[in-house]
Amino acid sequence: MTTYTIDGQTIHAVQQGQPTRQVALLIHGWSSSWYAMSPLLPLLSQRFNCIAVDLPGYGESPTLPQRASIPAYADLIAKLIEEVSDGPVVLIGHSMGGMISMALALRYPVLVERMVLICPTISGRLSTRINITISPITLLEWIGLGGMLVSGVESVVVGLTDRLMRPISFSERTGITEKDYMRLRADARRPGQGRARAECFFAMRENNLIGRLNGIEPPSLVLWGAEDNTVPLRDAGVVADEWPQADLRIIPKAGHWPHFETPDITRRMVAAFLGLPLISSELNKSLNDRDLATINDIAQFLSHSDVGHELNQAQRTRLAAQFHQHGYKPGETIVHTLDSGTAMFIVQDGTVEVWSDPDSPGQTPKNLRYIASLTPGQITGELAMLDSGLRSADLRAGPEGATVLSLERDRLLALCEDDSTLGTRVLWNIARAMALRQRFILWQLQKALQKSPASKVTQPAPVTQPEYAE
Repeated sequence: MTTYTIDGQTIHAVQQGQPTRQVALLIHGWSSSWYAMSPLLPLLSQRFNCIAVDLPGYGESPTLPQRASIPAYADLIAKLIEEVSDGPVVLIGHSMGGMISMALALRYPVLVERMVLICPTISGRLSTRINITISPITLLEWIGLGGMLVSGVESVVVGLTDRLMRPISFSERTGITEKDYMRLRADARRPGQGRARAECFFAMRENNLIGRLNGIEPPSLVLWGAEDNTVPLRDAGVVADEWPQADLRIIPKAGHWPHFETPDITRRMVAAFLGLPLISSELNKSLNDRDLATINDIAQFLSHSDVGHELNQAQRTRLAAQFHQHGYKPGETIVHTLDSGTAMFIVQDGTVEVWSDPDSPGQTPKNLRYIASLTPGQITGELAMLDSGLRSADLRAGPEGATVLSLERDRLLALCEDDSTLGTRVLWNIARAMALRQRFILWQLQKALQKSPASKVTQPAPVTQPEYAE
């Protein structure tokens, strides 16, 4: 584990990912440790420098010198961010960690780029079941009846109510493994954290966020298990009413731990929100710093392209990870007429010339003619990508050469599977670009017909801008 010392307070953490990348700070909840965030580390570390902390009083981190409170945790985490990052970070918080993340965003909005909140505590009031089964133990810890007495009572009570505690934490059809369940339960029963557990139980109640959510500035994804019996869904209703700009998602077959119970669904939603690479496909691969820099450049470029129309930064970043970048010398052929293909192309830099033989459609060209030039941001080859048909024209790099992005059909399909919202938007943008091109062709046809005497028109005039390289 990595150890940080902030104003004399020791914080233990697990670090994963390249240290030079943007920081993603993962904050666990009540009666837990860094392990509560472990299912997300492999995914997030592809793009971020991940730091999953043990909050003071939990895991390996010693307790705070003063009474634990949500503002105290938020202030400490803010100082940790200043220590480990030279820019805004991404916060991922679970349960009480979500409340700490929101408090931090309210107090220090400049430090937070965006947030992912999993079953976050909003009102601070946990479910009735929690209050019935846990409150007696918490009260004993709160009034300080001694560590041995509290530990003894706790082991008896928790042992007797284990069958009751599992449905409080997890859904009836939970997908959590027995190994993960035993580790989470062990964290909840860890000796020596009684004081922190008791103080945090009341600290959450004292930090009711109802009426304050609309002041949170960073874009946020809020995930909630449909069967959460720890932080009840009434808190999700507060999010829906008071924080409409948050992206609230309810996950079926999940309780208070959706990242353990329904990991695939949870990872898909997190990946889509943060613009991470594909996760449900064998096409996914780890990224080095050079790859990441290229993806960021492509994402910036896509904001001015046909395909990137009305996509947000996270969506453009995720889409950018699906492209391959190719460089071509002046006059170099990119594709030939009648080539089979499953990729579409976007001109990123330079120009791409379209050459075709209008007299031999569907046949081997005999006399290729220059038709048009494509400029940065324009797409071509989309029909071949969609239907695996043959190319109808040659594509050549222009006089200054060209940088071209290619998108393979299987990567687009995988993207649609991972992120239906983004996939639909991309397909819509492709259709929109095709429609604009078709309108231009029809306009050209109408102009040609207007110039030709009606008696001499026996067939439509040649179109100067055909379906490029489809």
